[in-house]
Amino acid sequence: MPVWRHDRGEIMANDQGNRLTPSCVAFTDAERLVGEAAVNQAALNPTNTIFEVKRLIGRRFDDASVQADIKLWPFEVVAGRDDRPMIVVQHEGKEKQFMPEEISSMVLAKMRETAEVYLGKPVKDAVITVPVYFNNSQRQATIDAGAIAGLNVLRIINEPTAAALAYGLEKMPVSNKGRTVLVFDLGGGTFDVSLLNIDPGVNMDKGLFEVMAIAGDTHLGGADFDNEMVKYSLKEFTRKHKNTTDINSNQKALRRLRTACERAKRMLSATAQTTIEVDSLHDGIDFSTTITRSRFEEMNRDLFHKCMEALKKCLQDAKMDKSSVHDVVLVGGSTRIPKVQSMLRDFFRWEGALPEHQP
Repeated sequence: MPVWRHDRGEIMANDQGNRLTPSCVAFTDAERLVGEAAVNQAALNPTNTIFEVKRLIGRRFDDASVQADIKLWPFEVVAGRDDRPMIVVQHEGKEKQFMPEEISSMVLAKMRETAEVYLGKPVKDAVITVPVYFNNSQRQATIDAGAIAGLNVLRIINEPTAAALAYGLEKMPVSNKGRTVLVFDLGGGTFDVSLLNIDPGVNMDKGLFEVMAIAGDTHLGGADFDNEMVKYSLKEFTRKHKNTTDINSNQKALRRLRTACERAKRMLSATAQTTIEVDSLHDGIDFSTTITRSRFEEMNRDLFHKCMEALKKCLQDAKMDKSSVHDVVLVGGSTRIPKVQSMLRDFFRWEGALPEHQP
């Protein structure tokens, strides 16, 4: 998370020394955990560990996408007043229900606390980023989450625009000629692509950022690649052990399997083959299966296709040829997937646009 200090943006580390904090909240009998502490205990406490709340915030319970996600999450979501989705957890010995905005506010409050320690003074104001395709309801719910966290939300801006701002502040054109930047933002749960023009103008310290076109998908991200790996692994487990009880009812097993799949996905960014392994996954049975990078790419072929279709739509909406793109900025952990990078290199071949990572 960045803070503004000494006339520039500074990326601060959290209490674990990391620059990125997972948007994850967990509830136990004794405490509430946020960030890495929540993730680290997820396998032992899956039904009370909340993640991907961005896919719930500002939506109705009967929304088709909400109903589809509920089937994949280990935690319970029920219909509340006015058809609002409510997240059900066990906390301090009692059943409690939280709105998605409340869960989001817990993450924001943690970020506020981290910023106050870093700066050594109270923090009241914040700019919060959201996916491009968030509608008015989702944006308002995000503002509400900020208010619950005790923050004065100065502005809600699109995530790719924020990335372009960070990129532009560091690499403002040295001449008075503008640059066209494509921001390819593939994170954990959402995908955004934006085409922006960075124009330094007369005053090099006050460049202009014009958003030319946007595209994306609120349900496309690292979690969806993980889902495909989990499906593949479950089929393999069932094929090898036909006489076991239904593993789909074992939430702890599914959480442990997902963690192993996430780890394997990251390994496949560095090696051509790896193993998905979980000791005593279900009914005391150890699970192990080999997965290759090519198999991973094949099972996620439709997701990769969606990424490129959104990219093409963005260029089409801007009425711009890919040869006019000067820079490509990659944002989000899922852009480290080799297939994503190779697709972009192939698409921009001969046009000189080279992917560049933006933290």
